[in-house]
Amino acid sequence: MELEDQWWRGQLATDIYQALRYKELKLPSYKGQSPQLNLRRYYADLIAVVSNHFRLCPAARHLAVYLLDLFMDRYDVTEQQLAVVSLSCLLLASKFEEREDQVPKLETLNSLGCISSMNLILTKQGLLHMELLLLETFQWNLYLPTAAHFIEYCLSIAIHEGDLHDGWPLTCLEKSKLYMAKYADYFLEVSLQDHVFLCFAPSLLAAACVASSRLVLHLSPTWPPQLQRLTGYTWENLVPCAEKLLIAHDSDVREANKQKCQQQQQMVYHSSGQTATVAQCLHRPSLQYPQQASHRSASYLSHSTTSLPAPNGPQHGSTQTISASLDPKSNLTNRAYQVSMHYTCAAPCFDR
Repeated sequence: MELEDQWWRGQLATDIYQALRYKELKLPSYKGQSPQLNLRRYYADLIAVVSNHFRLCPAARHLAVYLLDLFMDRYDVTEQQLAVVSLSCLLLASKFEEREDQVPKLETLNSLGCISSMNLILTKQGLLHMELLLLETFQWNLYLPTAAHFIEYCLSIAIHEGDLHDGWPLTCLEKSKLYMAKYADYFLEVSLQDHVFLCFAPSLLAAACVASSRLVLHLSPTWPPQLQRLTGYTWENLVPCAEKLLIAHDSDVREANKQKCQQQQQMVYHSSGQTATVAQCLHRPSLQYPQQASHRSASYLSHSTTSLPAPNGPQHGSTQTISASLDPKSNLTNRAYQVSMHYTCAAPCFDR
């Protein structure tokens, strides 16, 4: 969109936010009725892999997935066509959100391993034809706000010097803002993995990403008055969406712990020549993983462009991991979150 760089810091930030809020009221309806809905996750990941390869902005990636969702919702598309549709959505979104020199080139797209692995050869004529069909479907209107267009505005005051972490004052405001930005980006990417998040307004989803980040980071109050005034959303408005985000986070924690246990088993096996149980691994002090601040915002960010999982594989929930920043001994059960209470998952500690 034709928005000034870092518009959320300018004098017109409030006006631009209200204009985006007004525009999201007119977004096309999504019914989730595509016959190929089970393939949606695979092609959303394909868009993510390609966009990360070309270092496209989050707004382009989110707009591309949104265009794909709307197109699949209206047309019965074959699996072979879905690949072309997905890449055409990404090209249109990048042309709308990025500078011209950032738009992926046809030759480079065809050279990617994830494209050749599908036995797909893109042609200029085929892409132009699909782009034209997409533009006609959306009546030449790509001004479609996504959560990525709102997230920076919400993050502009997501951390305040008066916030408390586990009841203690923050001593390093800049470090706290970095943690907040990483977790907000993580939850934003989680929202791309499941079409269920399309039932929430993009501005509400962005606010819920910030609220979920504050919960995970043990910041209080969870939803301070300044964020409520800035976004126009109360805590009660955010609970349904935040709960889904945190359930996905739980799943990622369990997967991260599972992977760590497997790594520990391998380490014990190679060092002793015997297979150790998971419990034995967890109780070996020398094999405990230290908590660190870094994490990966999404699992597909680590995917190589030379391969991509087959689309017919099982469609799990969010598979992002932030294993480096989580307690490896967390024992989280599959439950509905009581998000109105204190979030119990371990989070990186701030310096006090």
